[in-house]
Amino acid sequence: MLAGADQANKGRKSPAPGAKAVKAERADKPEEASKPVKPDKAVKIPKPRKALVRDSFTMPEADFALIAALKERALGAGRPAKKSELLRAGLQALAALDVKKLRAALERLETIKVGRPKRA
Repeated sequence: MLAGADQANKGRKSPAPGAKAVKAERADKPEEASKPVKPDKAVKIPKPRKALVRDSFTMPEADFALIAALKERALGAGRPAKKSELLRAGLQALAALDVKKLRAALERLETIKVGRPKRA
């Protein structure tokens, strides 16, 4: 059986007598101490996204035209604004009003029919 083993290892070189000792010596050296330890990068924690709500509503054409006029004013002031930004800013302004002024602002609105229009 040795003859078969010799044929299998025929092309291979046998290791040098001191090769194993060199590997053992390398393993004994503390390689980590020679390399500078890099500090861990700050882990970015993703900000929780605020839930956005999509909705539709009905308004008179005059109020819709008012949105277009406010968009033009914002553009003239150097701050382009989207329709949703104008509506949100209006909500913030209404929220800052006291009850009497809020009621007065609501009383000035044109009364419209609530609900979805019927399909033709």
